Amino acid sequence: MGHAHGHAHGPGRGAGTASAAHRRRLAVVLVLTLLVMVAEVVGALVSGSLALLADAGHMATDALGVGLALGAVSLAQRPPRGRRTFGWQRVEILAAVANGLLLLAVTGYVVVEAVRRIGETPEVGSGVMLGVASLGLAVNLVGLALLHRGRTGSLNVRGAYLEVLGDALGSVAVIAAAVVIALTGWTPADTVASLVIAVLVAPRAWSLLREAVDVLLEAAPRGVDLDQVRQHILGVPGVTGVHDLHAWTITSGMPVLSAHVVVADEELEAGHGGRVLDALCACLGDHFDVEHCTFQLEAGTHAGHEAPVHHD
Repeated sequence: MGHAHGHAHGPGRGAGTASAAHRRRLAVVLVLTLLVMVAEVVGALVSGSLALLADAGHMATDALGVGLALGAVSLAQRPPRGRRTFGWQRVEILAAVANGLLLLAVTGYVVVEAVRRIGETPEVGSGVMLGVASLGLAVNLVGLALLHRGRTGSLNVRGAYLEVLGDALGSVAVIAAAVVIALTGWTPADTVASLVIAVLVAPRAWSLLREAVDVLLEAAPRGVDLDQVRQHILGVPGVTGVHDLHAWTITSGMPVLSAHVVVADEELEAGHGGRVLDALCACLGDHFDVEHCTFQLEAGTHAGHEAPVHHD
């Protein structure tokens, strides 16, 4: 018995990707985001507020981001076919990258516009500014409640959640600026609020982008220590070595692992390869949150037939 493959599935996994269960919630958030965006554009034009216009631009980008997330979830449900053996599930990660880039672009735009306004004292209608920003905050809080549960299980939903969170914090900044202008007449508060929005959004966008890029680069999933995995594999009775150990993530909620496992010759000759394979699957299924494990069992004498380059 020279080769074998084993598959282990983590507990509680359902059909589809981690984002699929939140498709309807994403759709509701998209509609709410579009409504607030329109209200903020009108409010910015009426009041002359840069902060409100910046937040409207942020909302427009968020609407596009949530739309991308929603479309990616739908594509990810397509079954594997032809050369796409994992279907379209990686599209979710591409959408998360797009969301992160869009957020960074909006941040840059807000900073540039705020700097251009330094030294200017435009008239700002604080009443309209306050009313529209308050409406935006209320809608953002509804969106956060809808996406709160899914933010930890899916990068795609997390991207949408961070966008709505950024909007909520931006609305708070606009509300604060409106109150300051109404009470003191200090209109530069509008520019300050614009910069606050940029500062709040940038680190969250960078974090999302970095995590999504890690998935695309097939870095080991967070929480999966390959040194510990190696030790667990070597601890299975009959196993004498392991090489070509890899762990990566297909899409949110679907980590996978593969390894070449060297088994004692006497174990294979005695027909115990199946027992070793079952023990490996049980071991990794119990100790690591890995959706899919594939093991190739090899005899010690097989080392001479390995490709010239492989990972120990």
